[in-house]
Amino acid sequence: MFKNYIFDLYGTLVDINTDENSHLLFEKLSLFYSYKGAYYSSSDLKDTYIQLVNDKLKSITNTNFPDFNIEIIFKELFNKKGIFPSKDTVKDTAQIFRVLSLNKLSLYNGVVELLETLKLKNKNIYLLSNAQRIFTLYEMKLLGIDKYFDGILFSSDFGVCKPDKLFYNTLIEKYNLNPIESIMIGNDYICDIHGAKEINLNTLYIHSNLSPELLNNIDSTYSVLDGDFNKVKPLILK
Repeated sequence: MFKNYIFDLYGTLVDINTDENSHLLFEKLSLFYSYKGAYYSSSDLKDTYIQLVNDKLKSITNTNFPDFNIEIIFKELFNKKGIFPSKDTVKDTAQIFRVLSLNKLSLYNGVVELLETLKLKNKNIYLLSNAQRIFTLYEMKLLGIDKYFDGILFSSDFGVCKPDKLFYNTLIEKYNLNPIESIMIGNDYICDIHGAKEINLNTLYIHSNLSPELLNNIDSTYSVLDGDFNKVKPLILK
């Protein structure tokens, strides 16, 4: 039916739970920074991290939905203590932060079967995710799904998030996609469905355990309101 299938990731294909406010996270992370000569208390590290993130977001003025590479923040936390880390150390720090914040990471039932069916039918599969490459690409590899995608775009690489049309158009232009032949599949009505409709993409809304509360009726080409992937395949492949 369609030629191009564009997926959101978290809450659509992947069930995840993180806690970036955890005391244990910043306690352990401050210990790691101290190992590297950058001495922070857990509370000071948390406060400084939050302030740096907020300042960076405010500095991006070309979109109402900004993003940036989070590695910048972990590097600056070192720099503030007079430490100038290697790229590998910054990468390790970011990933330690992610691992310490992660409570759950798994695929929803039926995801692999859907992706394999699409590939068998010679469909193009793309990812458009509001996510950090330094976290998400590795999680996709861990879950074994990165191999299914013909193109992967993370908001951290482009400085903009869904639902901004700029992010959607970046994907469309990069892979020369025809919107009429394409469908956006996601669990967030504003980011995934409303944003896609702004550039005339077909849409499939999946209401999952991570979906924001619905405030209005769903205006989507297709919808699955109980998160059942067994209902997704016949809708978009009929």
